[in-house]
Amino acid sequence: MEHTLQELSLSLRAHYPYLYFLTWEEERATRGIQRVADELERPLMSWSVVQGLVGPKGPVQDTAEPEAALDHIQGLKKSTVVLLKDFHHYIERPTVQRRLRDMRRALVDSQSALVFVSPSAVIPAELEKDIVILELPLPGLKEVARLFHALLKGEGIELGLDLFEHFVKASLGLTEEEIKRVYSKVLLRSGSFTEDQLAEVIAEKSQIIRRSRFLEFHDLSTSMTDVGGLENLKVWLDARKNCFSEKARTYGLPQPRGLFLLGVQGCGKSLTAKAVADLWKVPLLRIDVGALVLGEAAAEEGLHRAIRIAESMAPVILWVDEIEKAFAGVSEGAGDSGSAARVFGNFITWLQEKKSPGFVVATGNDVRNLPPELLRKGRFDEIFWVDLPDIHERETIFGIHIQKANRNPADFDCWELAETAERFSGAEIEQAVVEAMFQAFAEDREVETLDILRAIRQTVPLARTMDQRIKELKEWARDRTRPATYDTRRIDFFRNWEAASAANEAD
Repeated sequence: MEHTLQELSLSLRAHYPYLYFLTWEEERATRGIQRVADELERPLMSWSVVQGLVGPKGPVQDTAEPEAALDHIQGLKKSTVVLLKDFHHYIERPTVQRRLRDMRRALVDSQSALVFVSPSAVIPAELEKDIVILELPLPGLKEVARLFHALLKGEGIELGLDLFEHFVKASLGLTEEEIKRVYSKVLLRSGSFTEDQLAEVIAEKSQIIRRSRFLEFHDLSTSMTDVGGLENLKVWLDARKNCFSEKARTYGLPQPRGLFLLGVQGCGKSLTAKAVADLWKVPLLRIDVGALVLGEAAAEEGLHRAIRIAESMAPVILWVDEIEKAFAGVSEGAGDSGSAARVFGNFITWLQEKKSPGFVVATGNDVRNLPPELLRKGRFDEIFWVDLPDIHERETIFGIHIQKANRNPADFDCWELAETAERFSGAEIEQAVVEAMFQAFAEDREVETLDILRAIRQTVPLARTMDQRIKELKEWARDRTRPATYDTRRIDFFRNWEAASAANEAD
């Protein structure tokens, strides 16, 4: 917040006539603007459609209408800061735009300024060159720490440093009012702040984030042990599990940008995205980019707010699932003025320039129609190709899903199942196990290998029905991506070589 207030002060002293304070936190913004106005020794007036203009001496009569308020402001002779609340509802009126353009010179001469405070950036083309946009970030570590410390002091509660830091970090990503409400709820329920209440704050935080139209909060319930195969990708991820630490920065490593997982449907891309969050022990947020580009007027603003929330929670993993559904056919320089093109341009700019410790995991099934600028170096750290599982991976995946069904994989012939399920995806393997369980349950008996084999033989895998398309994707990815799976031909070669060597030694 301090940086934003410094920019506000500098802009006022430089005689900028119009400033747009973009924020959901009107009360917090008002306090900050009042502080800057006091430091500059300028009176502060405020306007809302309910109260009209209110100055240091009280309300100004007959100024509820925006045109009347602007007429009164234009006549001010003394340098004044005027705060306009929710003015985005009226700024596109032709009469309002004309008054704003006419009064610009008068504001500069009197060293006055209008400060628009609103959660929505609505700026007519006629005023684009005159308005400066300032963003009020969500409360950071220092602000939350001060807020929490004041609350504890008021309640006479003493807290250990480690627990204090945990509560502060758990509150990042929320507005000041949301933080106050969450803390009040904890106090009303338990009267203190303990490790148990920390979980309650995080749960409440997830509910608040779920109210966002474009962000979903995912619990860390999926681990890398749930992902079968993809050993090359796992090694890459494991080497970066401490990438957000201060030790990594001191060592000289840059903040990681992100990862693009491309491959066949149902082969573990989304599962891996969830598992990365558990491996690295950071929050996982899924952003629904598809919903952002459905022609909604607030698409750019929605993306901007989602990114601000994600950055305020950093370090965080931001998961963009099936990205091609949102951006296929869109290009940054195509001249398309539609919502999808604007959101795409903002998204890739953020990918390139972001400084916060946020790691983007994007998944896609077919990127051939995606804009090439999305895949160029600098957007993501690496692009991995996730292929259909080989026989060794299928054996592992069968074991994972049998284990999830509360059965012992050793009681099943997982190798035979893997051989039979050639060209099956991980999702199809899971469904075969589920189908076998249903059949055995219906016959009131225990499930067996034969039941799963029967389910496999009754299934036509997607790889057969879409054979040509998958071949084309593989060809595209061959020289453009990194394989998520080790080359099993080499593994089999060394296994056979070791077996032959052992046999020779035995002879």
